[in-house]
Amino acid sequence: MPTSHLDSTVNAARNVIDFVELRMSDVESVGGKNASLGEMISQLAAKGVRVPGGYATTANAYRIFLAHNNLAQRIDDVLATLDVDDVKALAQAGKLIREQILGTPFPAALEAEVRSHYAALGENVTVAVRSSATAEDLPDASFAGQQETYLNIVGADNVLEAIKHVFASLYNDRAISYRVHKGFDHKLVALSAGVQRMVRSDLGAAGVMFSIDTETGFDQVVFVTASYGLGETVVQGAVNPDEFYVHKPTLQAGRPAVVRKHLGSKAIRMEFDLQASAGKSVRTVPVGDAERRQFSISDAEVEELARYALIIEQHYEGAMDIEWGRDGVDGKLYILQARPETVKSQEAAADKLSKFRMLEKGQLLSEGRAVGQKIGAGTVRVIRDVSEMDLVQPGDVLVSDMTDPDWEPVMKRAAAIVTNRGGRTCHAAIIARELGIPAVVGTGDATRVLEDGMAVTVSCAEGDTGNIYAGILKFEKMEVALATMPPSPVKLMMNVGNPELAFEFAQLPNEGVGLARLEFIINRMIGVHPKALLAYPNLAPELKGKVEERIAGYRSAVDFYVDKLAEGIATLGAAFWPKKVIVRLSDFKSNEYANLIGGPEYEPHEENPMIGFRGAARYVDPGFRDCFELECRAVKKVRDVMGLTNVEVMIPFVRTLAEAAKVIELLEANGLKRGAGGPDGNAPLRVIMMCEIPANAVLAEQFLQYFDGFSIGSNDMTQLTLGIDRDSGGPVSLSFDERNDAVKAMLAMSIAACRKLGKYVGICGQGPSDHPDFAQWLVGQGIETISLNPDTVVETWLYLAEEAGKKTAG
Repeated sequence: MPTSHLDSTVNAARNVIDFVELRMSDVESVGGKNASLGEMISQLAAKGVRVPGGYATTANAYRIFLAHNNLAQRIDDVLATLDVDDVKALAQAGKLIREQILGTPFPAALEAEVRSHYAALGENVTVAVRSSATAEDLPDASFAGQQETYLNIVGADNVLEAIKHVFASLYNDRAISYRVHKGFDHKLVALSAGVQRMVRSDLGAAGVMFSIDTETGFDQVVFVTASYGLGETVVQGAVNPDEFYVHKPTLQAGRPAVVRKHLGSKAIRMEFDLQASAGKSVRTVPVGDAERRQFSISDAEVEELARYALIIEQHYEGAMDIEWGRDGVDGKLYILQARPETVKSQEAAADKLSKFRMLEKGQLLSEGRAVGQKIGAGTVRVIRDVSEMDLVQPGDVLVSDMTDPDWEPVMKRAAAIVTNRGGRTCHAAIIARELGIPAVVGTGDATRVLEDGMAVTVSCAEGDTGNIYAGILKFEKMEVALATMPPSPVKLMMNVGNPELAFEFAQLPNEGVGLARLEFIINRMIGVHPKALLAYPNLAPELKGKVEERIAGYRSAVDFYVDKLAEGIATLGAAFWPKKVIVRLSDFKSNEYANLIGGPEYEPHEENPMIGFRGAARYVDPGFRDCFELECRAVKKVRDVMGLTNVEVMIPFVRTLAEAAKVIELLEANGLKRGAGGPDGNAPLRVIMMCEIPANAVLAEQFLQYFDGFSIGSNDMTQLTLGIDRDSGGPVSLSFDERNDAVKAMLAMSIAACRKLGKYVGICGQGPSDHPDFAQWLVGQGIETISLNPDTVVETWLYLAEEAGKKTAG
């Protein structure tokens, strides 16, 4: 953290200081926020980081004000006997203190100095007046949103009035309670007011970004949120913003680096109200449908912001929480604030990983954006406004339209928090994350569908989407020790379907991804049959309307399909970079494709889809080939445009040698030539074949002439070797076992062929995840990698290491 500044002692005695004169060593004088603004303006402007100028009142000025008219003693008298856990008493005390502050005049000399500095900015400059507590935004404490901000302030009189309101906000109910619970002495916390030139984001866009993923602590991405208008709506949680993830190594390589994005609803925007009085000079207005269906900033702007984040993170030598705005007049992006990220970056070194997992599912009542990666359960308590806060009892699930940070005193009581509005960087989400409480924000309907007194389970452990289920359901918390993992006798990879969990899974011990399924991306992130997207707009009106809802924010229906596939694949590639990520192209059966929007129009009815029109047979069929080409375009974009050459291709369910030859031909025709290098000539493309049909084992050496290796699918190999539909129930299902001698014979034959020809061989089927002894048998056969379900990686790793140790000892 930069600290050197020769004048910090001198600054401590001053009352008003221009930002350009401030450094991080001035935190005690002007608080973390204003010190950081000064640091960036003076140190980072030359590196291209654009920050609006201004000035700050100091802690010394605040104390001079408090000494005026015996104000400090009057405040102490109110706080002396206050019990902050008594919500009503807290509200009364806070109100009284704020009234006393607002009723006390500024000392004449201090007022004159503030007026002089405002005049130096120019004639009637529009400014924002923000708070900066001298104990605020330290690495171990977030005072997020606890003091007020006043926007679009014009004129010295209005600036002085806003500064006084900022001082009064140091005694908001939430701020008083927070200081007590964090152990801060009220007398030792002073307030600095920052007066900063306004960026006209009311006519543009604004938001918050973090230089790490806020949910997992994954530090190789920048997480950006954005919405139209002033950024207060994002910070307060009044809107569901757009979200973007930018991969740092890809950005630094100069390549397109937005690996994933989510279109927020952005229902309102905050803009200036030029007719209003000082301190009340903004209003919220609805956003039109056309704007809501577009992203509020472009990918190029997202990447520019991410470059700023990298510069700021490098300068401050730590993870950062940054507010930004795009000026609607000059079109430029500005950094408005930067402070240390205070949750994930402060967690203990990752020698232990806590994971939550649902053990049963109930009726899904509502869903939104997940905060906290945890699970909580309890009784719903719907709170409409601050007067009802005392209704929340320990262990309740707090449900509201928008969990205002004013409610922090009761948030710590809740088992979980659910809101109608807000994104994952709003103040409520930040505080919930800091308190270790799972929260689902932006549901849109929580206060309508969740009734007071209802028992629910709130799960934030299933990806970006947080789910609220009916009833108290079973879940588990697992502690995974990472620091003491012994060496494994074989490379252990992971099977990953959901890109939303990739950043979390990447922190487990692993050698990459042995099976990344496109089906989850198509089903959850796209949801539309590719044929319907190819046929758009020539669709029946009802179907056309459904498709248009899905493709909002993308250039065309086909671009939506390709870009969403690429986002899912790129997220996986980025999460595990530079380790291998083997992406299996789509292996939907006809009944599964039929479940997609438009699916029934294009899918045949099959009596047994499990052994029907699937895998390679689809790719080579003239009727499906255009859909297959879209998948190729997505993979090519990830590898050749974004440069994520750790992504490899896997072809499922190849029945015949003729299919094998044709698929390789089609891949090459679509720019995915086996053995061809990436954009820099390195990392030649490997094409792996799923070995899951007895014919693949019997003719292994011949199939391997077309591919760079096998990844064994033990589920289908067992199904087809034993003649048991893997979806069957009843008595016959008891005979389904990957450890059957006939199945093992097929696998042994396949592994031996790969070894003989020097080709890759791994397994990505369910068997090793369910049966550690089966995994041990595979090691004995010379398997190169075993790809496991993430929740079994550590258990299987330890088992195999122990067995290897026994052999060595023996």
